[in-house]
Amino acid sequence: MRVLSWAVTALSFLATQALARPIVVQPGSSSKVVIGSDNILNGTSGAGTINGPQATNATLQLSIVNNFSSGGKINAYVTGTDSNNHIVFVKSDGTFYYPPSTTSTTPMSIDADVAIPIGDAGSTTKITIPNYINSGRVWFAEGELKFFVVAVNGGIALVEPAAANPQDPSADVNWGFVEFTYTQDGGLYANISYVDFVGLILGMSLLTMDGSTQTAKGLKPNAVQSICSALKQQASSDGQPWDELCVTDSQGNQLRVLSPNQYISINAAAFQDYWTDYVNQVWSKYSSQPLTINTQMSAGNVKCTVSGDTLSCDGDNRDYNKPTALDIFGCNSGPFAIDQHTDNDVHKAVVPRLCAAFDRSTLLQPGGNIQPGSNTTYYSTSPTNYYSKFVHQNEVDGKGYAFAYDDVNPSGANQAGVVSSANPKLLTITIGGPSSSSSSSSSSSSSSSSSS
Repeated sequence: MRVLSWAVTALSFLATQALARPIVVQPGSSSKVVIGSDNILNGTSGAGTINGPQATNATLQLSIVNNFSSGGKINAYVTGTDSNNHIVFVKSDGTFYYPPSTTSTTPMSIDADVAIPIGDAGSTTKITIPNYINSGRVWFAEGELKFFVVAVNGGIALVEPAAANPQDPSADVNWGFVEFTYTQDGGLYANISYVDFVGLILGMSLLTMDGSTQTAKGLKPNAVQSICSALKQQASSDGQPWDELCVTDSQGNQLRVLSPNQYISINAAAFQDYWTDYVNQVWSKYSSQPLTINTQMSAGNVKCTVSGDTLSCDGDNRDYNKPTALDIFGCNSGPFAIDQHTDNDVHKAVVPRLCAAFDRSTLLQPGGNIQPGSNTTYYSTSPTNYYSKFVHQNEVDGKGYAFAYDDVNPSGANQAGVVSSANPKLLTITIGGPSSSSSSSSSSSSSSSSSS
């Protein structure tokens, strides 16, 4: 079970910092490693053995373009579980490494060399994934990341760096990741997301076997600095702790930007009353007129009305209480929690559209009585999710979620930072922002990885 046990440690840290603006990390030893919902991968031990012969037709080629010209040496790490649910890393020689099993409930450091060195700025490094991987991540770090294993429910779990733990052993490292799943049945699905944080700038493109290409270009090279500057100005304007979402090292170098829901999870007092008046106005408005949710499915338009403190929608199996700030920013708690086993299709359709309307502050606008609506303007009315607004302002091609239901829109257009194919040929990941020219890469090589 994934728990937010790191929140206690982080709260203690923030108390000693007097809620410094921004958060200044103080990386700790292995004793500061804590387990949260976003930094643990459950699996089983491979007992240090390779899961049978590596199927040559299951390999996946990655091409890593390094445009990170303003920083230090970059290392990559590839993690996930194999087809038998064994935790694996991909080593620089293109083989799987299986962490040793453990019975310890205290996270134990992985000391093996699982880093894949990336060539200098201007180079392109090749990585071969030798077989299918589930729940995968390709991590990139300006420096080295620390990973751990821990015994969980008779198996082992991989404990990964935690963006919201200011005392994580990797807290002072500038890092980010691309999530991916690569299976025999489904092919490749990869995404970049800013739902939890913005870190090292990444983008990607996928070349498929039929020659077509998909892209998700990611953020501008200076996005972290730009977002933090905008958040600082917003904090000065409305008195909310937007600037506290920014994380720096002890020298003041900006490392990442936490999403509001991540920050609230370590500082429950943050944004506590931010949405209160707005929610009350929404409840008041839709107690005298209906709110229409276009489910964009067979249920069509669903009428919702407020009675007392409860919003009810036709055909929905349960009602909605007033959401808190954490409910709105996270879209997965309180009235926006979804039980995949008991909630019906109407409920599963209303929740994303209702929460998206709150995050974008469109419910009180003219035309806001229809959600998602074509006549509303996102993030134009305070209060709103300024983190999401500023992230989108820094996206190169408008792709990449900034909150959980960022794909909700009236046209159905896909804004996800996703590439996918049943027949992938080459996944290219760009570090540091989009390439100015596809021919600008130089060549280098080493015994551990090939570069071109």
